[in-house]
Amino acid sequence: MHKFFFSLLLTSCLSFNGNAYAAHAFSLYDTPKYPAGFTHFDYVNPDAPKGGELFLANPDRRTSFDKFNPFSMKGLAAAGVAELMFETLATGASDEIASMYGLLADDMALAPDRLSMTFHLHPKARFNNGDPVEAADVKYSFDTLVAKGAPQYKSLFSDVKDCVVVDARTVRFDFKADNQELPLIVGGGLPVFSRKWAAGIAFDKIELTDPIASGPYLIDKYDVGRNIRYKRDDNYWGKDIPVRRGMFNFNTITYRFYKDDVARLEAFKSGEFDVVVEYSSKNWARNYNGPKFRSGEIVKRELPHSNAEGMQGFVMNLRRPQFADIRVRKALGLAFDFEWMNRQLFYNQYTRTKSFFNNSDLGATGLPSAGELALLTPLKGKLDPAVFGQAPVPPSTDPPASLRANLREGKALLAQAGWTYRDGALRNAAGEPFIFEILEDQGPSGRIIAVYVRNLEKLGIQVRERIADYALLQKRLEEFDFDMTVIRLPAVESPGKEFMDIFGSAAADQKGSSNFWGLKDPAVDRLLAALVAAKTRKELVAASRALDRVLLNKYIVVPQWYSTTHRVAYRKRFGMPAKLPPYYQANPYVISTWWEVRPR
Repeated sequence: MHKFFFSLLLTSCLSFNGNAYAAHAFSLYDTPKYPAGFTHFDYVNPDAPKGGELFLANPDRRTSFDKFNPFSMKGLAAAGVAELMFETLATGASDEIASMYGLLADDMALAPDRLSMTFHLHPKARFNNGDPVEAADVKYSFDTLVAKGAPQYKSLFSDVKDCVVVDARTVRFDFKADNQELPLIVGGGLPVFSRKWAAGIAFDKIELTDPIASGPYLIDKYDVGRNIRYKRDDNYWGKDIPVRRGMFNFNTITYRFYKDDVARLEAFKSGEFDVVVEYSSKNWARNYNGPKFRSGEIVKRELPHSNAEGMQGFVMNLRRPQFADIRVRKALGLAFDFEWMNRQLFYNQYTRTKSFFNNSDLGATGLPSAGELALLTPLKGKLDPAVFGQAPVPPSTDPPASLRANLREGKALLAQAGWTYRDGALRNAAGEPFIFEILEDQGPSGRIIAVYVRNLEKLGIQVRERIADYALLQKRLEEFDFDMTVIRLPAVESPGKEFMDIFGSAAADQKGSSNFWGLKDPAVDRLLAALVAAKTRKELVAASRALDRVLLNKYIVVPQWYSTTHRVAYRKRFGMPAKLPPYYQANPYVISTWWEVRPR
């Protein structure tokens, strides 16, 4: 999720009530783009017609589902249920880097000492059973997620001391300390559901019980393993509020499930569903063609975006002894030939990942700035001296560099770490061969892995490729039961508390957390604290760059690539807003802002 900052500015959107600063919106530090009384976001069509139907495929590798609870750890939640049925107290705008506008709440107030945040619930806010959304429901949602939800909620809200019901429509969050982002974490990061939902059933045991929530859609019907259809709630409470006007226009949204990418693409071409977001450059270049594309019945389009891009790469599980030595990790990076892959496999559609904060001003480059040094110098005894030099960039094979030279360098690093080639394998001093497994799902990564494995074998490293279905893959990741796998961190414009769950030492041994690498480093923890505590954009940039610099120098991931466009193909029967927002993901954008022009 995005990190949001509050700016104490006496403008038309903020007012002083004697006890706190109250607002319809919060932004990074300047005045929010949309003033009090705004009618709609600029990137939607406020007059978009309601009606019609949208058919989609499963948006990820899950080929089925077994629950409607997207917040518990076990099981697979139905596609769309979180996005279409649950709402938060506030929501972000896709044309601002960090902003928050009231959704379930119509007023938000930060105490002068910044140790509590109070929300007043919109008087029209209703759950889909007709009950009003009350402060007791907000508290119930908070308490339940912290105690019984997936581990990231406990981490996310760890600095929230309590959620207090002030009155039926007012709820206050008390904080343990003055933390810049906490008011916005509770506003934009807490999904709210009714305390009546699945009453009598343990939260982590809720399976196919329809959520009692406040979102614009209801579950209409489903067939486990095949499809699920949502219908727009005719009584949806928020259809006319500014942050919802012109949005969620389809009468029904149906997800159909396919076993693999080949079946999904053929189903799309035959008309079984309407829109596909393509992540494979090979598929995009070679398989999106034919009579329907030439006639214009299917539109093939690349939609530009300005999203910050997170790290994507081969993640090494530091809990495994073979990855303990940094020289080994560097060698593994030297065996990855991105330039060859981009030419031969990706049709030059990608940019090399060089940071944990790509496509933004948050990534480390060159030598540390004064702001970075102010954070890094006190940690000097805990850091590799290389941190204070040039920010590392991934090895290249563009001339005058070459894969051959990189592999020679990798071989030397492995030898320094005690791994030498003898008796037909790369072995350590104890004679144990260097063997590890790459865990993947049934996606298109196989050809990339095959090239990488071929280069690793030139170093004498033996690699097993393990293909698992989505459910097993998720289970093994939750248990940290893997050697190496491909992970893509979510894009963030303003990183904050969520990074504690990704890189914090406390999360390393917490099964189900996002600290897949098993990273435990007190210096990283200190930089994460600085990131969370940043009070200005300048401080945030310095902290993120310092963190990026330290993480890159640990070589815990072999960086892959990213794209600055969304590759979208769709049947020519939809309307879409004239203006694209700069910061958006393709699937949510289609679902929330498009509308039907021509029936199927």
